[in-house]
Amino acid sequence: MLESHSFSVKTGGLCDIIDITGHVARIISGSKMKSGLVNIFVAGSTASISTMEFEPNLVKDMKEALEKIAPENKTYHHKETWHDDNGFSHVRATLMKPEITVPFENKKLVLGMWQQIILLDFDERPRNREIRVTVLGE
Repeated sequence: MLESHSFSVKTGGLCDIIDITGHVARIISGSKMKSGLVNIFVAGSTASISTMEFEPNLVKDMKEALEKIAPENKTYHHKETWHDDNGFSHVRATLMKPEITVPFENKKLVLGMWQQIILLDFDERPRNREIRVTVLGE
């Protein structure tokens, strides 16, 4: 059986990292399925979905690591095409990927004790991100 859901998240942009575990858990608990897989996907080329231990200092560490990998203040060739300054956003999102799949059992996400599902918005401005959640199971 397959179910499709969605929800929106307002972000602040510039590497805003938001815990969306509760949104996904509510979808699973309201699902007709007891066990299976849930796919969480963000549409757009400047945001990603991942997992991490969502605590303030690790969020800072993640932002610092991404700044080293794809610095905001570097000139990107993307600007030559669209004349905008969010090339770093696209590089970060490409490396991080737009979706993850997580198992669930007995209507509960199978995550590690300190593991949460996160949305990362890398764009240079606040956005309203649409998250698609596809539940596959029985």
